[in-house]
Amino acid sequence: MYATRAFATAVFFSLLLSLLLSLPSCSSTPHLETLVMIIESSPTNLDPRIGIDAYSERIDNLIFDDLLTRDEHLNVAPGLAERWEIPDPRTYIFHLHHGVKFHNGQSLTSRDVKWTFDSLLEHKIRTTKAAAYRFVDHLEAPDDYTVIFHMKEPFATLLWNLSDGAIGIVPYGSLGEMSSHPIGSGPFRFLSAQLDKEVIVERNDDYWGDYAQLKRVRFMVVPDTTTRALELRKGSADIAINALTADMVLALQRNPNLEVMRAPGTVLSYMAFNTRDPVLKDVRVRQALNYAIDRDPMIEYLRRGFARPASSILPPESWAYNGNVSTYKRDPERARQLLERAGYPAVNGVRFHLTMKTSTEEETRLMAAVLQQQLREVGIALDIRTFEFATFFSDVTHGLFQLYSLRWIGGNEDPDIFEYVFHSGKFPPNGANRSFYSNPRLDELIDLARTELDQNTRKQHYAEIQRILADDLPYINLWYQDNLLIHSKRVRNITLNPSGNYDFLKTAELIR
Repeated sequence: MYATRAFATAVFFSLLLSLLLSLPSCSSTPHLETLVMIIESSPTNLDPRIGIDAYSERIDNLIFDDLLTRDEHLNVAPGLAERWEIPDPRTYIFHLHHGVKFHNGQSLTSRDVKWTFDSLLEHKIRTTKAAAYRFVDHLEAPDDYTVIFHMKEPFATLLWNLSDGAIGIVPYGSLGEMSSHPIGSGPFRFLSAQLDKEVIVERNDDYWGDYAQLKRVRFMVVPDTTTRALELRKGSADIAINALTADMVLALQRNPNLEVMRAPGTVLSYMAFNTRDPVLKDVRVRQALNYAIDRDPMIEYLRRGFARPASSILPPESWAYNGNVSTYKRDPERARQLLERAGYPAVNGVRFHLTMKTSTEEETRLMAAVLQQQLREVGIALDIRTFEFATFFSDVTHGLFQLYSLRWIGGNEDPDIFEYVFHSGKFPPNGANRSFYSNPRLDELIDLARTELDQNTRKQHYAEIQRILADDLPYINLWYQDNLLIHSKRVRNITLNPSGNYDFLKTAELIR
């Protein structure tokens, strides 16, 4: 009944939205040389050493250059550093491109790179990003185009932490002024920003790499989801990515002035167990729950098909992904058998109660209602408790839950997430092992993989890690969300990548 109600509610709002978006409106075309892109909220800080929210990092990645970039398989690739060497596990030598200039005309050299990281390591800038470089002992700049990182201990994740939005290079001596007026060397230069209204960037005509085709981009802040859809429909905005509900995307797909692009994404929806809980500490119970769940109707009705089932916290695009792990197709009879073996016979149709905590986010609450019916079929009574996000997340980080559901956005693209999420040394507040999961063999493999520089050997370690997690199930990986980009037909030459960042603005063009 609850699942049926959830689906009926979703269908009702879809029909209502379709009607709303089909109503006639006056067109309000943006400036001919300015692309208008909708974002949900303002970036918190455009200093690339400080901002950690998605909007800050993605806009920063247009204004600033990182030492390295990432390819379609989430491998690191050359960026400002045209090549690098690792003569021993504690030494990384980077060779910079010549002729790179900041937007103020100043040449970018190794001194700027050293300053960028020294300002973090020496606490000249207060930022949580400093933790990502805690194993860096010091940097050297022996000449203008060579930078040497000396490590305290081997740390294979360093290269990832120097790439594609992790931290852009700032001019030597830069301190707090970067937050209000960022100066980078990227394909776009900062023009202006108004809190909760807009950020405007323009093309850097002196860029050292491939020039952007767009003369100017205005990031328009629109917090309300329905308003975002209406701005696209009436033509006052050109682009939005992953900013609308699936129903809105389907409705706008019928608009002759808009196009919808869809590509596999890396955002992971998951459900986590508290493995200290008296019921959920039994792996047979966790496996039974996985056999009781059917992802397909949730993907079809809640995500409208804009997702793909997940079997790992890593996305399939990752070089470290292992798809050869235990999987759990819906099998209610197998679930009942496991619950019986775990010592939970059904009494009046109920074996035990579980409580799932959720935020007020609509999709999560609808998903919980579907889970409620699916688990009832195997004798588990699921109680749902909904809280405002701050309260919900506080309970999650303090272990005050049995089940919860959240998403990983970006963080799951690097296999080092296994250490942050599943290592026994990363119970909160030291990390995100909120399931309080502990497995000595897993800890050993994670520690080996983090210090191993040979990627093939690392891949073998991560493959075994994923097999262990698929059997032990501290998480149920639900699905990866597709990247959904809606754009006006005056925009062309857009390419989506798995991360769903704003790199497509580097090649996009406006038809005049």
